[in-house]
Amino acid sequence: MAVTRKRLGVWQTYGIIAVGLAGVVWVVVLINQAEADQPGLLAALACWTTIPYIVAGAVAWHQRPDSRLGLLMVITGYVVLFTFLSWSSNALLFTVAEIFDFAPPLMFLIVFLTYPSGRVQTKPEQLVIGVAGVAAALTIIYLPLGFDGTLLTVNTQWPDLAQGIEYAQLLLMAVALMAGAGLLIGRRIASPRPLRRWFGYIVDSFSLALIMLAGLYLVILSSWDVNVEPLRLVMFGLVGVAPLVFLIGLIDERLGRASIADLMVGSTVTLGPAELQDGVRRALRDASARVIYWIPDFASYADVEGKSVDLDDLKGVSLTPVGESEPPMAILIHDRALDYEATLLNSVAAATAMLIHKAQLEVELRARVDELRGSRMRILDAEQRERRRLERDLHDGAQQRLLALSLSLGEIETHIDDEGLRDRIGEARSEVSASLEELRNLAHGIHPAALIDHGLVVALESLATRAPLPVDVTIGPLEGLPPGVELTAFYLVSEALANIVKHADASQASIDVNLDEGALVLEIGDDGVGGADTRGGSGLRGLADRVEAVGGRFIVWSPSGGGTRLRAEIPCGS
Repeated sequence: MAVTRKRLGVWQTYGIIAVGLAGVVWVVVLINQAEADQPGLLAALACWTTIPYIVAGAVAWHQRPDSRLGLLMVITGYVVLFTFLSWSSNALLFTVAEIFDFAPPLMFLIVFLTYPSGRVQTKPEQLVIGVAGVAAALTIIYLPLGFDGTLLTVNTQWPDLAQGIEYAQLLLMAVALMAGAGLLIGRRIASPRPLRRWFGYIVDSFSLALIMLAGLYLVILSSWDVNVEPLRLVMFGLVGVAPLVFLIGLIDERLGRASIADLMVGSTVTLGPAELQDGVRRALRDASARVIYWIPDFASYADVEGKSVDLDDLKGVSLTPVGESEPPMAILIHDRALDYEATLLNSVAAATAMLIHKAQLEVELRARVDELRGSRMRILDAEQRERRRLERDLHDGAQQRLLALSLSLGEIETHIDDEGLRDRIGEARSEVSASLEELRNLAHGIHPAALIDHGLVVALESLATRAPLPVDVTIGPLEGLPPGVELTAFYLVSEALANIVKHADASQASIDVNLDEGALVLEIGDDGVGGADTRGGSGLRGLADRVEAVGGRFIVWSPSGGGTRLRAEIPCGS
C-alpha cells in the first residue's frame, strides 16, 4: 500500500496550468518574432507537446497525491517548453534551450517507465534511465567545443570532435529509448491477466512514442537521403497523444469513483458474491479484479466460486483488505496500476465492507425472523394440543360427572313423594343441565368438534347460527384445505364475532370466505360504530398475531361511525 501524501490544492493546480499556458503563449510570440518557416506548425507543435503534459500532470498530481508521476509530467511539459526558447534572440534564453535539447527524451523515458507510481521499480529501468541521462549530459560537453552562438562556447575549432560527441549522444539516446520501449512491451506481454483497459492503452501509446523517437534519432545518424520531417511530425504527434490518453484514464478513474455510488444504490437487495464482484470490477474499472472471502471454519480465503485461495500464490497483483477485522473479512485482488489510486481503492473497499456487513445483517435478520416464525408456530401447536387436552378432560371428566349427577337426581326425584322436595330437586336438575350446556359450549370453544367432525363450512355456519345478531355467510368452494388453515380460520371468525358482539354495537354482520391464488381469504364485517385499531393489547391485535404467525396478512378498515371490516389472507401452502 502506498503512503498517503498531501494532495495538491485546487488553486495550486490551476496555477501550474496557468503558468504553463502563459509560457506557451510566450513561445508562440517568440516563434512569430523570429520569422521562422511555417510558424503556425511550430506553434502547434509547441502547444501539442507541452500543454497535455502540464495539464495531465497537474491533474494527476492533484488526484493522485501518492504518485510522483504527476510531478514528473509537469516537469516534462516545462522542459519541452524550455527547448522552444531556442527561437529567442536573447543569448541566455538560447543557451538554456540548447542545454535542455536532449532533456525531453530523457523525461519522456522517465515518465513512461515509471508509470503509474512515478518511481523506478527495477534494475533494468534504472540502467536504461541512467544511459539516457548520460546521453543528455553530453550536451554540456559538445556545446563548448563546436557549437557557436551559446554563452557556453569557448572554442569552435573542433567541430569534428563536437559532431562525434553529438553522434554518440544520438546513438546512446536511441538505444536507451528502444530499450525502454522493449521494457514496456515486455511488461505488457508478461502480464498474466488482462490489464486495466486504460492502462493497456497508456502503455501502448508510451511504447509507440519511444519507438518513433528512437527511430528519428537513428535516421538522423544514418547516411540515408530521407526526409525526416514526416517522421518528426508523427513522433511529435505520438508524444502529445500519450498524456492525453493518460488524462482520459484519470477521467475514467473519476467515473470509477462515481460508480461506487451506483454500487451502493444498486444494493437495495442483497448482492450475491458474484454480483458484488461485478460491482467492484465496474467501480475499479478493472475487469480482472476479484473479491475473496475469509472462511473462519477453514481458516483460509475462498473466491466467489468457493475455491480456496492461497495468498502466497498470488503474483503480479495487489491486495487491498476489506474491513478492519483481523484477518480481513474479505480482500480485493486487483491490478497493481491501482496501487496509487488510494482514494478509489479505499472507497471501494469501504463500500464492499458495508455491503458485506449489510448482507450479514440481512441474513441474521432473516434467520431471526424464521426462528420467530417457528417459535410462534410451536406456540400455536402447543396451544392447540392444550385445547385438545382440556376439551378431552372436560368431556371425560366434568361433563360425565354432571351428566351422571343429573341422572341420579332424576332417579331420586321419581322416588320422592314430598312435592316441595321434588320441586327443589327439579330446580337442581335444571341448574345441572344449564351448567352442562355451558360446559359443552366452553368445550366447543376450546376445541371445535363441529370443525373436526364436519369441516370448516359447517363450523362457520354453526358460529353464525349461534351468534346473537344476524350474520350473512358467503362461502366459496373450499376443498382440500390443510387442517391448520381451517383451525386458524375458525378461531379467527369465532373471535371476530365475539369482538363484534362485545364492542361494535352492530345490528348485523357478514362473513365472506373464498380461495384466492393459494390463500384462504376471510372478510368479516359489521355495521357498528367502527374506530377499531390493532395497536396495544386489543382483541384485534390478537387476531393479527394469529394470522401473521402462519405467514398470513391481516388488514383492518374501521372508519369511525362506518363499521369495521377485517380481511385475513392465510396461505394454504404446505
